Amino acid sequence: MAFQKPSHTFTKIHLKGLLTNKLNILFLLSFTVFINTFSWAQELPKPTPKIEAKVEKDSTVLSGDSLVKTLSPPKEIDSTQQDSIVKKEFLDGPVTYKAEDYTSINQKEEKIYLYNKAEVYYQDMSIKSGVIVIDYANDLVYAGRIKDSTGYSQNPVFVQGQEEISPDSIIFNMKTQKALVYNSRTENSGFNIVAPLTKKENDSVIFMKKGRFTTAENLDDPEYQFVTSKIKVVPNKKIVVGPTYMEIYGVPTPIALPFAYFPLTKSRSSGIIFPTFGEDVANDRGYFLQNGGYYFAINDYVDLAVLGDYYSNGSYGFRLQSNYASRYNFAGNVAVRYEKLINSERGFPDFQESVIYNIRWSHNQDSKANPSSRFSASVNFGSSQFFRQSINQTNQSNFLNNTLASSISYSKSFRGEPQVNLNLSATHSQNTNTGAIDLTLPTLQTSVGRMFPFEPKNGTKKGAIQNINFQYNNNARYSISTNDSIFGTSEMFKDARTGMEHLIPITTNWKVLEHLSMSASTNLREVWTLNTVEQFYDEVNDEEVEIDLNGFDRFFTYNFGTSLGTTLYGMFPFGKDGKDTKIKAIRHVMRPSISYTYTPGFAQYYDTYSFEDPNGDLIEREYTRFEGSIYGQPNRNVSSSIGLSLSNTFEAKVRDKDSTKTEPKKVVILNNFNFTTSYNIAADSLRWAPLRLTGGTQVLNNKMNINFGAIFDPYALDNNNQRVNTFNIDNGGSLFRLVGANLNMSYSLSNETFKGNEESGLDDDERDRSVGANGRADDLFGKSMDFSDNSFSERGENESETDNDFYKFEIPWSLRLQYVINYTNIARENRISSHSLMFSGDIELSPRWSFGFSSGYDFANDGFTYTQFRFGRDLLSWRMDFSWIPFGQNSSWNFFIGIKSNVLKDLKYEQRRQPDRQL
Repeated sequence: MAFQKPSHTFTKIHLKGLLTNKLNILFLLSFTVFINTFSWAQELPKPTPKIEAKVEKDSTVLSGDSLVKTLSPPKEIDSTQQDSIVKKEFLDGPVTYKAEDYTSINQKEEKIYLYNKAEVYYQDMSIKSGVIVIDYANDLVYAGRIKDSTGYSQNPVFVQGQEEISPDSIIFNMKTQKALVYNSRTENSGFNIVAPLTKKENDSVIFMKKGRFTTAENLDDPEYQFVTSKIKVVPNKKIVVGPTYMEIYGVPTPIALPFAYFPLTKSRSSGIIFPTFGEDVANDRGYFLQNGGYYFAINDYVDLAVLGDYYSNGSYGFRLQSNYASRYNFAGNVAVRYEKLINSERGFPDFQESVIYNIRWSHNQDSKANPSSRFSASVNFGSSQFFRQSINQTNQSNFLNNTLASSISYSKSFRGEPQVNLNLSATHSQNTNTGAIDLTLPTLQTSVGRMFPFEPKNGTKKGAIQNINFQYNNNARYSISTNDSIFGTSEMFKDARTGMEHLIPITTNWKVLEHLSMSASTNLREVWTLNTVEQFYDEVNDEEVEIDLNGFDRFFTYNFGTSLGTTLYGMFPFGKDGKDTKIKAIRHVMRPSISYTYTPGFAQYYDTYSFEDPNGDLIEREYTRFEGSIYGQPNRNVSSSIGLSLSNTFEAKVRDKDSTKTEPKKVVILNNFNFTTSYNIAADSLRWAPLRLTGGTQVLNNKMNINFGAIFDPYALDNNNQRVNTFNIDNGGSLFRLVGANLNMSYSLSNETFKGNEESGLDDDERDRSVGANGRADDLFGKSMDFSDNSFSERGENESETDNDFYKFEIPWSLRLQYVINYTNIARENRISSHSLMFSGDIELSPRWSFGFSSGYDFANDGFTYTQFRFGRDLLSWRMDFSWIPFGQNSSWNFFIGIKSNVLKDLKYEQRRQPDRQL
């Protein structure tokens, strides 16, 4: 329905009031009824209005560029001016309306006109339209578009609260409170619904004829839509449709339903999760249903999803997943996975049945919840082969990692002088290759803050005496070492160990000759244990026997250490006053240090027993009853050693390319270059420890990280490749013998790297060979795929499909590299123990096409490492992904296409090839 500008000629007058004219009272009543009935929200009781206004003529036109009129109850009103026709319950607040061209009251036609950008506001309701006409003679209200030479414009927009309708026109009957809406467009809980004819039955029910609905944003040209003969909508509750079929870009598809029901809610709600069906050909498990179950929206703080899988050969699995959160307190999630896998058929030689499981728990406490205490958890525990055999996910990081680790901890601080800290934790470490599990259930750590007994009351601490300080640390632990094959049985507690360690470090420091820093320390350590051993020779059975004893025992040790160090600075200028060269100067910082440690022998904790061997020779054994203690055993021999270390830093000051800058730019040459060794005075031979060299630098504008290291042994080897107490130089060799070396380089570059000097910051000669680095990226080992959780994010609010998307003048891409080489020559192996190059990259071929890969090459074994290819296509409302692992023991592929919106996320297609069964 289109409205054109009325052709009537009106006399312009000044409006003084409305209540003195009966026809204007009818206008007020009709308009008020329209305002209070044209709404989808439940009507509330309204207080008595008091309005004062006058009109001097029958027809009135109000015109201007932007006319705004407000009807509102005055503060006071004379009782003689009130009219009994005005009902008290009509207005509950001011009504504001405006129109850019004019507002007209035509008494002859019994109509009221608002023309061009007409707007009406009342409480939380608003109507914006090209034309609004009120026919109070027939109890009808019209809102429609404006027709001009270019077509139609200013479609009606009705908004109340969060509900919005955008039709071509509206006819509303004030008497029956029903409405006809033509070509309406509305959004409800993610659905965009379009219908040529809509009937508003009442405030909560809407019927639509020959409608279509979709989650696409472009309703004029949607990627897909569902077409149906009739729709019933209960806003924010449900949508019920009749016979429905699907169209893709206007092309009908055979996907059809006789009817459909869509629950609508703006909050989480419980419901069925439809499964995915398919066939597992690789492992002969037959047809399957996966990831079906039920979602429980328990409350606003916690939810629960119960999912299950079933295979026609009898294999099955289930998962429990829950997320919980309390704002400003904590948040976390729990996932329990269990799978029973059957291969082949019962009675066949290759029949195999196995059970795998995995438990994950993550809990994080808000830092503002309690500053003095904190609880956190990170649990990843389960069968050692879960991530290699699971039929419903491919977790690259855990598949390639040989260790699972967990930690649950609670910490509490007691403020005061000194402060006392308490930490209670339980840890888990599991080797997935051997199945070995180490548990601490629990570990209790307490510490008392540092105390200075000789600290002066005023001023800073000076000298060795005033800087004396000590702490107290306590560690109690209950440890279990077991295997996942017996985990959960009483046998796992057989080798449990219990103990407690008390440690009191006493330290001090002072200046020597103003430029040397001297420090001294001693550590007092006492260990309590409930597990000791006794060893003896059993003459009856003629064998050595060791017995585990349970009971309290203790030992006490101490040591002493001191160190002396300083810092030296050197500056080496280049050219005449540094003005004629690009490099102004090189700055060298050295930090030499020498230390001495002494640990006495504690022979009092050692016992001996003797026996005769078959040859009649007397053999004497020495042991300590604290062997196998959870905190180790005391030293038998005296240890006295001198440690030497030298750390270096090299920096260069170079002329800045920006001529406006007066200060030179600092460039790091070597951010560390360190040497360490030690000399054991108490040893009878081989007193010098190997010399260790470590270093690192950053090049290419600090984007390429390089770390290296080497180990040099001063002693020679004999013919059996054993170290002997002879210097290598005295044996005809060099001063040091290289026994090991390593080099690690990480690097990443992208299309942003080559955008010029100002953006990349590289020199001209560096830009030609630049390959950038941001360190190691997680996807060097590939990206994980959890087939039970195909959730995809919606298109961002700032993203939009513009004409420029069809012409991509640059293609975003990124490449990450990691190069590692290790050399071993401990016993004259003289070989490269590991040598590999890992690489991963992503490229955006078009605004919605992406390609990624992760791989590497092992030069030592001449083969490719773990390889994965990834393809992605953003289809606006849909998402398509393909992942392929072409070779290796986890070779597989997965294809997925589905709607991104959570409302229709079960509308998807997925096909994949499972990894081959590993025996």
